[in-house]
Amino acid sequence: MDDRTRTELEAAAFRRLLKHFDEHKEVQNIDLMNLAHFCRNCLAKWYRAAAEERGISDISYEDARAIVYGMPYAEWKAKYQNETSADQKTAFDQGTEARAKAGTSH
Repeated sequence: MDDRTRTELEAAAFRRLLKHFDEHKEVQNIDLMNLAHFCRNCLAKWYRAAAEERGISDISYEDARAIVYGMPYAEWKAKYQNETSADQKTAFDQGTEARAKAGTSH
């Protein structure tokens, strides 16, 4: 497979992932972090970092979040983000501690 085709397929998969997240707003970022050690905010950070690596400096973190969330983050948060439960917080804290001990992060 040539590089262009690979890049096109990766881009299509990324767009499909964003569409999937958009169709499943009930899936909270804390759940993603607890299960997969990444969330929508991580994708936004990675998107912005990829832009910066290519010399594109005019994409802010908030711009990248809007791309990932499909709307400004503050709007998404107000409409769809639920209160984090005690169990979710505990699982997140335990996962963070385990990753820190292992020397890994999201």
